[in-house]
Amino acid sequence: MTELAPTQRRTLRAAAHHLNPVVSISQKGLTPSVLAEIDRCLTAHELIKLRLYGIEREDREALFTEICTALKCASVQHIGNLLVLWRENPKDAAVQESTPGRRRNAAPVTKKQAAARLEARTRKR
Repeated sequence: MTELAPTQRRTLRAAAHHLNPVVSISQKGLTPSVLAEIDRCLTAHELIKLRLYGIEREDREALFTEICTALKCASVQHIGNLLVLWRENPKDAAVQESTPGRRRNAAPVTKKQAAARLEARTRKR
């Protein structure tokens, strides 16, 4: 199970606020197919919400821990019947590290600014 710093957890909670639950766990509990669906959703979205139906309060925390250890994800938030999970997508992390930030010149906003820049370039020569 991945641990998060308090600032990371706060940022992820804020980002998850507007999300709708993508997976529901109800009567049959945590089956292999439900676990596979949670894994697919984490791979696609990184940050997801789960909704629990008909699961007792004591069992929810155990279920939350079981999901996090099985899928190697971080527990972000547990409020009532909602669970928020996060797992970094390794493909996105590799792309961000290998791609240097490329800077470009800002495009002129108006024709007047474009003319002023062109005039400034011709004066320098």
